[in-house]
Amino acid sequence: MTENIVSTALWGTESPVDRVVDHPAWTVLKDAVEAIRPAQSPDGSIDFTADPAPGRDQIARELDRVVAAVRALAPLLPHDAAYHEALVADLRRWADGGFGVPDFLDSLLAFQPAAERADGRQHLVVFPMYTQNGNPDRNLEAVVLRVVWPDWLAELERTRYDNPMFLGITFEDFTAGYDTNSAVLFPETVAVRRAPERFTWGGIFCDREAARFRRVVDAAREATSLRLPGDAEALLADQERCQETFVLWDMIHDRTHSRGDLPFDPFMIKQRQPFWMYGLEELRCDLTAFHEAVRLEADGRPQGRDVQYAVLLDRLFRFPVTGERVRNYDGLGGQLLFAYLHRHDALRWTDNRLAIDWDLARATTVRLREEIETLYRRGIDRPKLVHWLKGYELVSAYLAPHPGSRWAKGPDALDLTLPPRKLVDDVLPDEFPLSLFYEALARKLRGVVESTRGITAAGTVTRAA
Repeated sequence: MTENIVSTALWGTESPVDRVVDHPAWTVLKDAVEAIRPAQSPDGSIDFTADPAPGRDQIARELDRVVAAVRALAPLLPHDAAYHEALVADLRRWADGGFGVPDFLDSLLAFQPAAERADGRQHLVVFPMYTQNGNPDRNLEAVVLRVVWPDWLAELERTRYDNPMFLGITFEDFTAGYDTNSAVLFPETVAVRRAPERFTWGGIFCDREAARFRRVVDAAREATSLRLPGDAEALLADQERCQETFVLWDMIHDRTHSRGDLPFDPFMIKQRQPFWMYGLEELRCDLTAFHEAVRLEADGRPQGRDVQYAVLLDRLFRFPVTGERVRNYDGLGGQLLFAYLHRHDALRWTDNRLAIDWDLARATTVRLREEIETLYRRGIDRPKLVHWLKGYELVSAYLAPHPGSRWAKGPDALDLTLPPRKLVDDVLPDEFPLSLFYEALARKLRGVVESTRGITAAGTVTRAA
């Protein structure tokens, strides 16, 4: 603790500090990063010839403040010593190179948070990066986070769901790139001179996922007059319980991308496909988590029932009405799940009231997963284009395509002399528009969904169960 006292004394307090965000250097670091960000171009560089041009000396001074703050905070995080040393070196090299396109490969390689996952462990992360579903530019960002790794989750990862790169995390504080809808921290988003041979970690902010789940689902069930079972009500009322539910869901979902038939690129950036194939893949991974949750419940694990409720309610309510309609593959998966359950009488929308037969919904959800798995298994023996068309058939059996869709008219309407990747251009931005039910729900929930931008656990209120 002596190091902490000395470090804080230099920054205006003699009190020992354990939390990074309580150290005065964190405020200095945030302010300096926020001063640098507006001067950056989309690729992360700073153009000192722009009009108006940022002051080179001012930017250099702000970067010096970032370096000094990182050094002041580093003693609180001895497990990240190698990363913070490499980070300071990368920051200095960026400045010495005239603030061109940043390259933080060395510090990225030194950051190994999944090597020793410990519940409650803090990390201070500073990288030039874009934030998925947030800021598309590679701006300098600073985030303080904690790892969520309770003993029961560690035991499940060790014995049933091996995923050594997965990190469940929560926000402590962040700069503007995370005051958005982004709920992930992925190494793929960092500005580097070349991609590493392999990535060793990926983090998902379960507190943000839980907080927006609670807010949106609470509003949706009131808008639809849906009555929830008591254990679902209790889940919705408890932020910490929701966080642990999402971290289990995410851990199983994440590993599913590379398992089963036709392993998929988890980031879906190397395989140009129609977005309904992305939607089917994301839904497959969620329904696999649902299937495993049914098994966990049968084994006496209370988290199993919670994951089932979370998958159904988040997929049915939040996913379809969140984000733009352009190639919204997560929204498509939610629409498909709703239509599938509705077609099989597991849910009914009558007299402006939604009712769910929860036992039938569980069995029906498992059947949808089996249909998608069958599509994948048979796809091994099909050409790519045929696989895409079969995927379209599955989706369009339950969702009405846009009346102007060329794909809906079948292969005779497509120019089959073109390679498959070119035929993706014939996919409409909103190939499967919202149904009447979702159009009405989207209008009712628009303000609630917008209010979840930048939300964390601190922005939620625990209701009485």
